[in-house]
Amino acid sequence: MAEISIQVNGRTQTHEAEPRTHLGDFIREKGRLTGTNLSCEHGVCGACTVLVDGRPVRSCITFAGACDGHEVTTVEGYEGDPIMTRLRKAFSEHHALQCGFCTPGMLATSRDIVLRLPDADEARVRIELSGNICRCTGYQGITAAILSVLKALREQPDEQVQALRAMVVQHVPDDWSQGGFATFEAVQEEAAAVAPAPAAAPASAGSADKGKGQAIQGGFEARFPADQVWAFMKDLPKVAGCLPGAVIESQDGATVQGKIAIKFGPMSAAFKGQATLEQDDARRAAVLRGEGVDSLSQSRARGDVSYQVAPEGESRSRVDVELVYSLQGPLAQFSRSGLVQDFVRRMIAEFGKNVNLRLEKPLAEGEAPVAAEFNPVKMFFSILWDRFKGFFRRR
Repeated sequence: MAEISIQVNGRTQTHEAEPRTHLGDFIREKGRLTGTNLSCEHGVCGACTVLVDGRPVRSCITFAGACDGHEVTTVEGYEGDPIMTRLRKAFSEHHALQCGFCTPGMLATSRDIVLRLPDADEARVRIELSGNICRCTGYQGITAAILSVLKALREQPDEQVQALRAMVVQHVPDDWSQGGFATFEAVQEEAAAVAPAPAAAPASAGSADKGKGQAIQGGFEARFPADQVWAFMKDLPKVAGCLPGAVIESQDGATVQGKIAIKFGPMSAAFKGQATLEQDDARRAAVLRGEGVDSLSQSRARGDVSYQVAPEGESRSRVDVELVYSLQGPLAQFSRSGLVQDFVRRMIAEFGKNVNLRLEKPLAEGEAPVAAEFNPVKMFFSILWDRFKGFFRRR
């Protein structure tokens, strides 16, 4: 964790964040400014576009640490901006928004067009907008709104806008070929001068690759000795049966086929796929690696549930759990929200509760494990209530 300080909409936001935290997550989760929308999280759709030092950037692929000490402007901070004042009015007059999801990023890009390209025609405006996806309007109203602002400024120049344009122009080189960008040439080195790279150490059970998604830590106390808990935790059907919403359909060695159903607020999915258990008896550690596809949205999910059992006295133990997960597809927009992360932590707590229950009441020989009981509505409102109480505590 590192302390990051960013001037967001004229106010200093100083928070601790991991080096991999993106600017969009920092703005939304740390600064509680949720007008910036995260959608594709690959820098493609443009919904998350904000201004950094006055220039548009994709906040979903910009690291917050890289913005330390810089000025960031989001859709909540455009009050008094002479260009944005005109654009907002024009967007309303030309019906340039429908669902509004793309609008925060679309406004940031539109401001940049008005700022940099005072003589842009419709073709040029459409090219500039191509990096911002709108699935509602067909871009006709958006294009018309921008062109109307450009036309009004040509007919009656605004001193404040002219001053902003002058600031942008003075930072643009006249000739990009002179020092603007330098390419490189591949150079083949002598074989003797290159030391062989050391072989990569194999990943051990209990360790998850945090570079593959969001990592959330948790754990629970078990009311049983460590060896007894570990004997349970390395039994794949039993472990999978303790995961809330999981259903096992078949097993082949260390791999199971099945599905896991999730319903949380606006997100509802049933991922069908497989999971494999990798275990390390010496360390009482294991990783349950799973992946699946949601039949409705065709979103793909991958997750590693890592856990390690440690003794705490003769009759109790501690199970440390880490979930590293990633989503691709329409559901990816939910993967980084604070509510979803709270939801995952509650899922880990439910997992621990189910493990203790199964240890207290073992299944009879030959009895098939059943899906763990799970009440998503109760959990959802519990999280919202905790957030509500936390809001008033901060005030």
